[in-house]
Amino acid sequence: MTREAAVTQPNDTPASRLLGTWQLVSVIREEVPSGLTIDLMGPNPQGFITYSADGRMVVIIVRGDRHKPAATTATATEAENLFRSVISYAGTYTIAGNEVTHHVDISWNETWTGTQQVRIFKLEGHRLSLSTPVSPDPLDGKVSIRSLVWEKLK
Repeated sequence: MTREAAVTQPNDTPASRLLGTWQLVSVIREEVPSGLTIDLMGPNPQGFITYSADGRMVVIIVRGDRHKPAATTATATEAENLFRSVISYAGTYTIAGNEVTHHVDISWNETWTGTQQVRIFKLEGHRLSLSTPVSPDPLDGKVSIRSLVWEKLK
């Protein structure tokens, strides 16, 4: 390795590396205290999270096994299933150490609007891991840790 390659660039901070758009790879939930793990959003979840330089963020996650409504307008049951298979919100974010806090301005679930969602983050190469603290799952209330893995889009 050359001396130049070993020099850290001033903008190579965790905050600067977080910037950009990331595509969802997996969502795993570990229930507390049983330790039971599940693919929370199914085996092939889809989603994106974007962190911008102006301090804003947006995220959308959907189950990989969602079903389109049979007709143009969803029935009440179809609409409920679609609602329960998506997580989406946007707002600002702040970083302190290895935590990123999402300050939610708007969300798919109005109970999240105005809240702060803390995530522990880890950057490894082109991968970003975000984990929740131990807390109730917003989809079913089970106490757990949700761990999401994202890959940087180029």
